[in-house]
Amino acid sequence: MVKRALCIFGSLALCMTCLLPAQQEKALSLSLDESIVMAMENNLGVAIDVLEPELADISVALATEKFMPQLSMGYDRSRNNSASYSWLDAADQTITKSMSYSAQIDQLIPTGGSFSISVSGNKFDTNRNFQTINPRYGSTLRFDFRQPLLKDFGFTISRRETIVAKYSQDISENNLKRALQDTVHSVEEAYWNLVASIETLKVMKQSLQLARDLLEKNRRAVEVGTLAPMEILSAQSDVATREADILEAEAAVNNNEDILKTIINLAAEREDSEEVKILPSDTPAFEKIEISLEDAILTAMNNRPDLQATRIALKNREVDLSYAKNQLLPDLSLNASYWSPGISGDQVLYKDNNPLSGQIIGKISGSPMNAMKDAFGFKYNNWTIGVTLDIPISNFLSRASYAQARVNMEQAELQLKNQEQQIYLEIKTAVRAVQTNYKRVQAYKIARELAQKKLEAEEEKLKVGLSTNYFVLQYQRDFADAQTMELRAIIDYNLSIASLNRALGLTLKERNISFSETL
Repeated sequence: MVKRALCIFGSLALCMTCLLPAQQEKALSLSLDESIVMAMENNLGVAIDVLEPELADISVALATEKFMPQLSMGYDRSRNNSASYSWLDAADQTITKSMSYSAQIDQLIPTGGSFSISVSGNKFDTNRNFQTINPRYGSTLRFDFRQPLLKDFGFTISRRETIVAKYSQDISENNLKRALQDTVHSVEEAYWNLVASIETLKVMKQSLQLARDLLEKNRRAVEVGTLAPMEILSAQSDVATREADILEAEAAVNNNEDILKTIINLAAEREDSEEVKILPSDTPAFEKIEISLEDAILTAMNNRPDLQATRIALKNREVDLSYAKNQLLPDLSLNASYWSPGISGDQVLYKDNNPLSGQIIGKISGSPMNAMKDAFGFKYNNWTIGVTLDIPISNFLSRASYAQARVNMEQAELQLKNQEQQIYLEIKTAVRAVQTNYKRVQAYKIARELAQKKLEAEEEKLKVGLSTNYFVLQYQRDFADAQTMELRAIIDYNLSIASLNRALGLTLKERNISFSETL
């Protein structure tokens, strides 16, 4: 049985050997590629989806068994004992012994017909009077051929189950590819969201430290009498607010970490997965990619596995419609047979060559092999050829099946058009998101730089008494917000690229993941 496996090449080849523990105890440093490898190996959803092509393989094997030769054999033996009602039949009782055997090979042919070859033989032995050959041996070599000429005729009709099974196999493989793409995208989304939450937490901690530094500075100023005590209250309020923000940011880190752990099924790798902290080792990249809408749509139409699955499903509907239409035809069949019999046995010799005399004077022995030789030597040639025509009085059910197949075909065509329309919309949205997020990163970068300069300038003004704590705290919050927004924009840009690759059907290719078969 052919089993499917996921082969990881290129940059993923050494990933599982690079799972290095972080400096902290019970911490695990993971790159994005390493996380994807773990998801491919351990994710339970992937494990379930991988079995679907195997089931499809089995269905194909079952469908092709239809065209395997079928061997049937039979053997029986009997003995009949009954009272004799006539002295001409037997003196006291009539005893008849018989034995027969047969072997036959049946073979379906791709045009919808069937062919069979059979060998049969028998032995008959009785105590009845006036027998000229007793025991008697018979053998027959027979060839039979039947070919439908209208209904059930044709390569597509006869191989319908196999064709449908193979199409279903292709559908399951494309569904698996789609599931793998979704899993990779889920890993990317969870990984970058974890990175974003960790970096946001760092920014908030830095902001908290700035607020604490200002609070400490205000306390010293109050102590020397250069600042009013009211300024301490505003600084303390801001410190408390930022501490609350950190609690929320820490919860976000834990939530995103749990999501990533579940997707990669870290519990399958480590028993202490609940205590392990994941430390992402990758940082989000910011490189501009150029792609036109027309190229993106063309790429998606050629690479989307879900679209390929829908197209193949449409082919299945075409096969079903062709079969249903064929079943409306009359059943006209060509039948031909050829058989060669052979007979042998012990010839009983009577006085004056008259069986009615009842006086047996000798026997000439025969054997089953003689009958077999006559049959296989085609000593006696017999054949028949003809046609049969069956016309149902009513084919209401066949017409209903045809109508159902036609509606299913129309429905599949509409589903394909609808999916292509949805993909077009998805591609437009994905391309626009990449372009928009790239501009957002540039804008937020400028905003962050300006916010930093404004904070630095306001701190200098505070030193010379030209500003107040309120404005410094406000600029600190603005700077922290600008840092967070820039980071979020970079993360969104990376996620939009991942979403675009998923929409184009290129996720596996971009991550050097190949879908192959191994024996």
